[in-house]
Amino acid sequence: MKAGASKRTIRIAVVESDPLRFIGLKSLFDTETDLELVSCSLAELGPRKDIDLVLLGTRAGQNLFDVMAGLKAARPDLRIIVTGSGADDETILKALAAGAKGYVDEAASPAEFIQAMRIVHAGSVWAPRRVLSIFIERVTSSPGRIFPAGRVTFTDREKEVLELLVVGRSNKEIGSVLGIEERTVKAHVAKLMRKVGVQNRIALSVHAITHSLVTSSK
Repeated sequence: MKAGASKRTIRIAVVESDPLRFIGLKSLFDTETDLELVSCSLAELGPRKDIDLVLLGTRAGQNLFDVMAGLKAARPDLRIIVTGSGADDETILKALAAGAKGYVDEAASPAEFIQAMRIVHAGSVWAPRRVLSIFIERVTSSPGRIFPAGRVTFTDREKEVLELLVVGRSNKEIGSVLGIEERTVKAHVAKLMRKVGVQNRIALSVHAITHSLVTSSK
């Protein structure tokens, strides 16, 4: 067996795409032996357990967030990357808050597309630098306390965990700061995600910023 022959293929579904666009995307990955693109409808995607990532276009003709909610309900483990053209920063932040793992502009270079696929498959988040800059700016310019908003209520401990999570602390670091075990931190984070209605840590952090759960201490 050749070296690297056993390297696992990352299977990426392109959802509800027109044939020409799919061909164009597929050509980007021809030289990447560990990446495989397949064309897939929303109906076909749910039962397919061999799909690792989903490229979801913003032009699908349906509400993007409704489609994402449906995909997450069918496959909670599915990593979704939204693609589109000229999406404003708030839309990208909201997509992340709704559970997307990344956003790639359709005008991105082939190298950027490929890097995004690998970064997201590895468990991280991919978004334009300007959006990440906005996110970081909002966190650093609003170092005040996090308070519950609307009908969502948090315990004092949940507030403490959320404050530390928003500024990028790991579960281990949060546990160290608060003097609790890492598994207890994980339980708090899971409960916060259920309460807020998001699917991952970055979405929880973005939600805390975009929904003014982080407020000025003035």
